[in-house]
Amino acid sequence: MSVEVSARSYWIGYQTILIKEVTRILRIWAQTLIPPVITMSLYFVIFGAIIGRRVGEMGGMPYMDFIVPGLIMLSVITNSYGNITSSFFGAKFGKHVEELLVSPLPPWIILAGYVSGAVFRALTVGVLVWLVAAVFSGFHMHNLLVTFSILLLTAIVFSLAGFINAIYARKFDDISIIPTFVLQPLTYLGGVFFSVSLLPGVAQQIALVNPIVYMVNAFRYGLLGVSDVSLWLAYAIILGFGTVLFAVCLNLLSRGVGLRS
Repeated sequence: MSVEVSARSYWIGYQTILIKEVTRILRIWAQTLIPPVITMSLYFVIFGAIIGRRVGEMGGMPYMDFIVPGLIMLSVITNSYGNITSSFFGAKFGKHVEELLVSPLPPWIILAGYVSGAVFRALTVGVLVWLVAAVFSGFHMHNLLVTFSILLLTAIVFSLAGFINAIYARKFDDISIIPTFVLQPLTYLGGVFFSVSLLPGVAQQIALVNPIVYMVNAFRYGLLGVSDVSLWLAYAIILGFGTVLFAVCLNLLSRGVGLRS
């Protein structure tokens, strides 16, 4: 097979997986897109409009403005992770993943297709939540490049993490354990509702071990121009996690871990 034919077949394979994922997301939009937007709207009303009036300012800005980046990132993280775990595990459960395994597509194409689908849902939900946030606090944009690059990289990182969860999951209950007991606590403690700089010394050092702190703060810098952490350190950590997770996913998929009985 020539390089040109090989590249064309890979592109067709990637498109097929991506179109299938996007079609699934849009077909059940009432389950995939609307619920997270409603949930985030409630957060804006309760934490921003009601509690925010008593809090006043956080990080030198109105509390409503401060929580907007965190809530957008919260929606991106949960939707990128949740989409790929449910989709790929569903393919395992329905046995159609076997069709991909026997196809001439290399593992990285299969992985790229599923990750792209999860990123599509995460970014779509993120933009919808952003529009809701604009109603409550107006539109903010400090640095366009930082904002969208952090949004995209975070969605990719958690899509890869969700893929690993889907590979090892043996039943539907297994895909909810990590989001409930690991991802959710890390996200809520990741500076979504508060500034890490307000924590006492030891607690602050512990919080800085949480990678989500760097993602939320880097995105907050992109929107508002403020951050509790170094922007370059945040990029290094996100890219480091993404590289490691991609290598792990590729290795597991190539070996057929959890896929071949």
